[in-house]
Amino acid sequence: MIREAKVGDSKRIAEIEVASSRYAYKGIVPDKYLFEDLSVENRVSVYEYWISEKRFELYIYEDPDTGIIKGMMGIGKCEDDDKDNSFELHFIYMDPTYVRMGIGAKMLSFFEEKGKERGFSEFVIWVLEENGMGINFYEKHDYRPDGKDKIFKRWGTREIRYVKSI
Repeated sequence: MIREAKVGDSKRIAEIEVASSRYAYKGIVPDKYLFEDLSVENRVSVYEYWISEKRFELYIYEDPDTGIIKGMMGIGKCEDDDKDNSFELHFIYMDPTYVRMGIGAKMLSFFEEKGKERGFSEFVIWVLEENGMGINFYEKHDYRPDGKDKIFKRWGTREIRYVKSI
């Protein structure tokens, strides 16, 4: 079940971001960031703030049988200057224990449905250039690079913009 995140979910959301980042970005993002700077303790307050201030629309995937939160995402209107009429998946993280179980696909579909409900027909996702796992996932779901890129300042790594029109 996908539901809107609550402030009380912040610790679990932070745990998922940290574990997922270490899993997906090892060898892409400097180890110092992944294993020294990035911590659950540092991220909990960020998510508490984002949820309470509605910085992003944050959603979680909660297993309907166990109540375990297995994934999370932030979605909303695209912030790119040239994509005023697009809906963006700002971030998505899965607990590595639950990768390749179809949860990510359900979350991506939810994201697209939310966008369609609001009248959007174009969807945007920024992906680290070296994140082959993420690129394969998005391309499997018909996202394609549109030729735009940028440097993700926090890590100094290049991101590629992927888009899908429906």
